[in-house]
Amino acid sequence: MQQIRYFLAVAETRNFTRAAEQCNVSQPALTRAIKALEAELGAPLVNREHRNTHLTELGRLMEPYLRTIYDQSLSAKSAAGEFMALGKASLKIGVMCTIGPALVSEFVAGFARDFSDIDIEVRPLPLAALRESLSSGALEVALLAFPGPVDEHLHTQPLFSERFVVTTPNDHRFAERKLVSCRELHGETYINRAHCEYFDAVSDAFAARAISMRQTFSSECDEWVLAMIKAGLGIGFFPEFSVVNKSVAMTPIADPAFARTVRLATVRGRPHSPAVGAFVRAARLHRWPARLEKETAPASGDLGRRPLEKKREPRGGYQRKAHGPDGHGPARRRKDPAYRSRAGEPA
Repeated sequence: MQQIRYFLAVAETRNFTRAAEQCNVSQPALTRAIKALEAELGAPLVNREHRNTHLTELGRLMEPYLRTIYDQSLSAKSAAGEFMALGKASLKIGVMCTIGPALVSEFVAGFARDFSDIDIEVRPLPLAALRESLSSGALEVALLAFPGPVDEHLHTQPLFSERFVVTTPNDHRFAERKLVSCRELHGETYINRAHCEYFDAVSDAFAARAISMRQTFSSECDEWVLAMIKAGLGIGFFPEFSVVNKSVAMTPIADPAFARTVRLATVRGRPHSPAVGAFVRAARLHRWPARLEKETAPASGDLGRRPLEKKREPRGGYQRKAHGPDGHGPARRRKDPAYRSRAGEPA
């Protein structure tokens, strides 16, 4: 790379002496380096005439290529320096307060171990405050989820999807169920999570189906909500990976099912620190769960509806199909030549 640097200095100054001074080397050392570069390329790059040093035709052709190589080498060196300087960096991560730490903490802890000198700060915030902090630059990167389209000024990377579940005491009648239909929630009392970003969307879906529930308690703190559910004051709604409390039961909701996609977000077009780049790369490589059932996951991965459909048989059809007047099932009757003849099938 020094050979290219010396050649570019000569191309700029058109003088070997001044080029050597600029590069802080002796003139013989600079001359030897350029001759070595010429030998590698197979022809002279510089015409050395008394008081008339100038580039050859090959030198003029090579100059832009060699300058690009040199500039890229400087950029690579700078990037390496920034990477090595990560130990002096800080990283402010915003996490939407409705995203429980149980799942995300494993990833953040792994990143902290890999980059042990980075000062990591996690700020749990409501969705509106999180968006504002990202836009203002108070946060560099965030984990969030929201119904509807993604903000245009954000660049997002989907990480994982999770269903919404009805959360009940372990002795509740829903606790042992595999699914709970939304219509079965009509008339239930519930505990409200005040920062739930899907509250309006779920309320609209319930209203459209004439499903009514009575709120008995509300809190911004999920631990308080879980405590009230455990105490039997009502049921609640949580994303499935947000709850690790075994003293409550979680049952997926169906007809309609609700789900959200948790995304990693940065501001589109904004230069980011090496610490942010390392965090984003680690998030892409991390093995996030994807436990959404095919029948309950909306097509977009966000809030949506895909009702469970069950094939219905005509009333009494199962018995008629299983046994005819002769007392035999359909498989045996099809083997009977007399039956195959009556049915118009080849014997």
